[in-house]
Amino acid sequence: MAGADLDAVIRKLAKQQHRSLMAAVKASRDRYLALAGKARDAATKQRHRQMAKHALEEGTAAARRLQMSADNAADSYARAMRRAAEAVAAQQAAAKPSPKAEPATKPAAKAPARGAAKAKARAKGRGRARA
Repeated sequence: MAGADLDAVIRKLAKQQHRSLMAAVKASRDRYLALAGKARDAATKQRHRQMAKHALEEGTAAARRLQMSADNAADSYARAMRRAAEAVAAQQAAAKPSPKAEPATKPAAKAPARGAAKAKARAKGRGRARA
């Protein structure tokens, strides 16, 4: 799992938790229904059936909230990783030297002629306008 994407791992774990939670909810419902079956009078039978219904509704709601929370966490993680990848790419693009940049090593320069200095200043001004 070292190379796995964590958002997929989050979703997988949430799915496992959802399954186990729903199994527990159904077991609780079944227990209340069994008590309703053993009840001697109608009021007790109705009360246990109602408890079984409420247990199923509340457990389903809790499982749904758990699933939504895990989905939100996984989406948030995936979004953060995309932003981080974009930031790294932008940082690398900014660090990459442009092809019009002057070479790193300059030969020993003589005193520039008057026209060469003006041309260099013009080229320098154009570079700023483009960037």
